[in-house]
Amino acid sequence: MRKFYLLIVLLFFVSYGFSKKQKDFMSVVSPKGTCIFQDNWENMAENYHFPKWFSDAKFGIFIHWGVYSVPAYSSEWYSRNMYLKGSKEYEHHIVTYGGHKDFGYKDFIPMFKAEKFDANEWVKLFKEAGARYIVPVAEHHDGFAMYDSEHNPWNAVKMGPKKDIIGLLKEAIEKEGLIFGLSSHRLENAWFFNGGMEFPSDVQDTTITLYGKRAANEDYSDEVCMDFLVHTHELVDKYQPQLIWFDWSVNRIPTYFNKFMAYYYNCALDWGKGVVVNTKHGYPTNVQVGDVERGKLDVMRKYPWQTDTSIGKHSWCYVDNEENKTPRQIVHDLVDIVSKNGNLLLNIGPRADGTITEEQKNILLSIGKWLKVNGEAIYGTRCWVRSGEGEVKGTTGSFSDNEAASYTCQDIRFTTNKNNLYAVTLNWGKQVLIKSLNKTVLGNAKILKVEMLGSNQEISWEVKEEGLLLFFPRNKPCEFAYSFKISLDKMIGEALSPEMVDIPFKHG
Repeated sequence: MRKFYLLIVLLFFVSYGFSKKQKDFMSVVSPKGTCIFQDNWENMAENYHFPKWFSDAKFGIFIHWGVYSVPAYSSEWYSRNMYLKGSKEYEHHIVTYGGHKDFGYKDFIPMFKAEKFDANEWVKLFKEAGARYIVPVAEHHDGFAMYDSEHNPWNAVKMGPKKDIIGLLKEAIEKEGLIFGLSSHRLENAWFFNGGMEFPSDVQDTTITLYGKRAANEDYSDEVCMDFLVHTHELVDKYQPQLIWFDWSVNRIPTYFNKFMAYYYNCALDWGKGVVVNTKHGYPTNVQVGDVERGKLDVMRKYPWQTDTSIGKHSWCYVDNEENKTPRQIVHDLVDIVSKNGNLLLNIGPRADGTITEEQKNILLSIGKWLKVNGEAIYGTRCWVRSGEGEVKGTTGSFSDNEAASYTCQDIRFTTNKNNLYAVTLNWGKQVLIKSLNKTVLGNAKILKVEMLGSNQEISWEVKEEGLLLFFPRNKPCEFAYSFKISLDKMIGEALSPEMVDIPFKHG
């Protein structure tokens, strides 16, 4: 098997003239030679185990920060859209910066100074917000590497900030005892700037490698795929991330992406760390963690999954005049996601100078304040046989979460830990009837105690034929959502049909 892979590597080496160092990245074995994982789904499903840290963490922070933060207009796709004739970004660019031949995207790089960036300050904020893992973007579609790359000269060490942003964040994250991850969007760079080939612009200067291959839309040749592997293996080897997040394009290159996953999983065995790969769709849910962009799922999934969404409703990076979600909406989404076996990866977009807006800071701190009271119902929990009950289901599916749901106290989400069942009500009230906990479901199990997290007031309760009736305490212990902790002598739920399913992730 190893000879076969070395033969493939040699063929690519001869065909594309890669250096010896680049060629070495192509091996599916890790630096110490571990080769348990092979580049096929059957083998991965047999050997891969979702790490406990991910299932326990529940809440992470995503960071979209790069050269696109300089124009701070429309979205992080400014770099592409400024070269699309007729787009608002195209018109804005001409009015603000001049013609595309004289001032192209590359000319924003000297303006990206990150002069106020403080990795330790950022990470302390994220920890205060209750995040357990942090995922900065290492390279976005624009092709500018935020790390010290040997293969991409367009990087933050040589240009712009003149700092290894990813290296500094990794150090600060691990110093605070949090999990370090990163995202790579390298594959999309191949075609991201192709609009600039349609009219006079600096994109037509093919010596500017920042602009990728100028390929037709999503044309992933062998050369582009090998380039992706070289750059992604570099990130793995240099920074040892415990989570790597990928955008949609990797589902178009399963042969190459399987080689990457095998490489990464083998490396993790050598590191002695549990790792996670995030993709949006197209891969089995038992070999990686499926991710839903800006949306949620309708029911529990058998395997861990994740929502990635942003505080901002319109952009992932910092833009002027952004409209942000409220902490109430984000907390409600977090509770709903966790009840269905998912994690929430919440994005923030710092300014080009490295500062985070006061509004985004306050949102993060409000979430952290809620988690300090209710974290017991979130961290380290697992889903019950039923995710929740109530009339309001909330939005589901990709790109659906900008609209906040209006919940009542009868909208409840469940989590469990040992013999404790947590019933989180998504609004305040005087009393709530939990229909899922009727006498049939309780059976001969005994409720030992009922309390509300954050409150020292006694909770009155009554088991009725139709459900468990709980009375709210006089005073609210927090805002947004309220966690009843129901302690039992044994876990229950056998009388309920399991809600959990295993459905492949699909785009859209």
